[in-house]
Amino acid sequence: MIDHTQLKPDATYDKIEKLCQEALKYGFYAVVVNPFFVPYASKLVKDSRVKVASVVGFPLGASTTEVKTFETRDLVEKGCDEVDMVINIGSLKSRKYEAVRRDIEAVVEAAQGAVVKVIIEACYLTDEEKIKACELSKKARADFVKTSTGFGPSGALTSDVKLMRITVGKDMGVKVAGGIRDFKTALKMIEAGANRIGASRSVSIIEEISKT
Repeated sequence: MIDHTQLKPDATYDKIEKLCQEALKYGFYAVVVNPFFVPYASKLVKDSRVKVASVVGFPLGASTTEVKTFETRDLVEKGCDEVDMVINIGSLKSRKYEAVRRDIEAVVEAAQGAVVKVIIEACYLTDEEKIKACELSKKARADFVKTSTGFGPSGALTSDVKLMRITVGKDMGVKVAGGIRDFKTALKMIEAGANRIGASRSVSIIEEISKT
């Protein structure tokens, strides 16, 4: 259930190698890296069950749809299995709902079957806007909705996870990210309805479980 994540701007090849080695050792679902490192990560986890994920329109979501679709196609061609895209937050808050839907749908189409997770960046949204973002993501045929980039002013809340799960139903994924630093928090998010956890402290979470 864990996406082992390294998206910091000072990430190095050594840090990406360590990330991938940890994912292989602990059986994490995926590694999440910035676009530049996708080919390297793909090589490191080749012939394993670990997926490679990356980000599109990250972290602001304010890229044009054309740029997001190019990013998505490029990532898939370079070995990316899953794409975490950021919605156009400004368009959503301006009630330009059709533009938001088209933005997501264009990425889904460009992904050519790769899993698409839509980051709604809940910390900037009202509950009404969170619901709308989830509805638009589902309508655009995305695979997951995701709480946060981890770069916003606050991380994930269990209340957001519950709201998102109720909105999208049981057939769509809900990923939680931002501030998941220990097993207790991760478990609360899962109980609230998350079925994927994005974390940079994945190893300490797993080691904490092994001690209980």
